[in-house]
Amino acid sequence: MSRLPRPIDLASRRLGGGVMAANDEHFGKKERLLDPSDPVSHAAHTGLTGDLYDGWETRRRRGPGDDWALVRLGAAGIVREIVVDTRHFRGQNPPSCTIEACAVEGFPSAESVLADDEVRWVPLVKQVPLLADDVNRLPVDSALRMTHVRLSIHPDGGVARLRVLGDVVPDPRRLHGMTFDLAAQANGGRVVACSDEFFGNPTNINAPTPQLRKEKGWESNRRRSGGHDHLVIELAAKGVVGIIDYDTTYYTGNSPESFSLEGCDATASDLRDPDAWFSLLARTEGRHDTPHWFSALPAPAVTHVRLNIYPDGGVSRLRLWGRPDGTGRSHLAHRWFNSLPEDHAAAVLRNLDVPAGIAARVVPGRPFPTPAETIAALRHADDGPGVGKLLELFEV
Repeated sequence: MSRLPRPIDLASRRLGGGVMAANDEHFGKKERLLDPSDPVSHAAHTGLTGDLYDGWETRRRRGPGDDWALVRLGAAGIVREIVVDTRHFRGQNPPSCTIEACAVEGFPSAESVLADDEVRWVPLVKQVPLLADDVNRLPVDSALRMTHVRLSIHPDGGVARLRVLGDVVPDPRRLHGMTFDLAAQANGGRVVACSDEFFGNPTNINAPTPQLRKEKGWESNRRRSGGHDHLVIELAAKGVVGIIDYDTTYYTGNSPESFSLEGCDATASDLRDPDAWFSLLARTEGRHDTPHWFSALPAPAVTHVRLNIYPDGGVSRLRLWGRPDGTGRSHLAHRWFNSLPEDHAAAVLRNLDVPAGIAARVVPGRPFPTPAETIAALRHADDGPGVGKLLELFEV
């Protein structure tokens, strides 16, 4: 069984992340920081500005100051680890770096994020040394949901790749009242168990689409004995699955012979109990290189699903379209509201026309231990239309 869950790269280009600005990119463009592929060596190749390197690289600084790049996360979330990859930079790497993050409403420009005095930058990694030609893994201790990250290098140099690993925390305002993919990474779904990942990372299975030919899905080794392979996905929220998209695109001779889908409600049962799992789709024959869809069997709301493949093979994507139930909605809203930094929480309430005095009473009281306590605190603060709009996200 693979060691899971793994954090998601919140800055991934597949999720929509982007490098919004950098103060200098003389030798290497800022966009290379988020290239999903590993950096490659361009040794012995030169361009108009000198040797070529696969990454973001600034010119040699001759005065005071440091260089920086601003990244918009593709999926806002709680950052667990930063990877500053300096591979192939053997003399041009920065001696050290600092990483900060912030959370803002909407889709502001780089200029407004950087110039707004009300934006609160939170240090995720204080200044630390960086090794040359290495994958520098920097742990982060934070419980706050962030939307943007700023990498500062001291004083200059080159960085091949930047990965911002963490847990997606979706904004319930975007999902409220909608049928959506309960398994999707972008919505907070995550793979938490897998029997085998010899040929393909299981976290690919709920990655955004479309899948490109060079990318892989989840693929297990060839089974030479009995049994079958499986993986388990924790859904973005407890919900009722309606439509199952099972996609074997690009697996032309190595997709499973058949598959089945089971569900479990971890709020009521132990995931380790075999009897806690019930069928969402009986064992069904599949086709190579084909996107399939099926209606799920009538079943209660679930928090986890288990995809069983018989006996082995590769699956490109699994999408589970459905709606969260009342418990799922309240937990989704509770986690989001509790994890907002204070300035972002205040901005959310301001956009809902909640009076500043009420926001000042509610925001510092977080985190609330349970959804019920969050709801009680909001109701105690005010019963006006602004707070009512926020309570609607909890469906109470």
